Amino acid sequence: MIRIVLIDDHELVRTGFRMILEQQADIKIVGEAPDGELGLALLKKLKPDLALVDVHMPGVSGIEVTERVRKLKLKTRIVIVTMVSESPFPRRLLEAGASGYITKACPSPELLRAVRQVADGRRYLAPGIAEAMALEVVDGSGQSPFESLSTRELEVALLLARGQPMPLIAERLSLSSKTVATYKYRLFEKLAIDNSVTLAHMAGLHGLLDANGTR
Repeated sequence: MIRIVLIDDHELVRTGFRMILEQQADIKIVGEAPDGELGLALLKKLKPDLALVDVHMPGVSGIEVTERVRKLKLKTRIVIVTMVSESPFPRRLLEAGASGYITKACPSPELLRAVRQVADGRRYLAPGIAEAMALEVVDGSGQSPFESLSTRELEVALLLARGQPMPLIAERLSLSSKTVATYKYRLFEKLAIDNSVTLAHMAGLHGLLDANGTR
């Protein structure tokens, strides 16, 4: 039996995952959490085989959850399920210790395949993600300026690029407005830019935003 914890701040997403996964005789959902902090507490308490974790959550992000699971030496394997398919997220999460990476747009058979493959001790990357990462190595396009950003700076950068106002970003990430302003200053300095319009353009060029400005 594969014991799973769902960690995602959208209840509808968790409900959808649960409906798909609980139809399987070899899978059991043992817990759910709406944010990373509560999710980590569940992982330490329940010690599931696997956790499905979203990247962008209030407070503790999916990247931080993945890093802390590794530091705590928990045996739970992490499968990231997110809308962000482009670099640098897949690479950043694999380096942090994730065992799988799929997008929320994947069909249910792929979700099940990822869960079973990771539970079996192997890694799983959605085909499109694996292909994109391989092409980056071949053509050298993996040298994205966003690679220089810290986890929080990267999250703030994407939210700013999508036109989110500073107070909303602070609320979304459970940070103070002053802290968000500091991250904004640092990431602008690292990227050598001075406004959010240029940031959005740069994010689009490097595949972090689609044509509609969404992640």
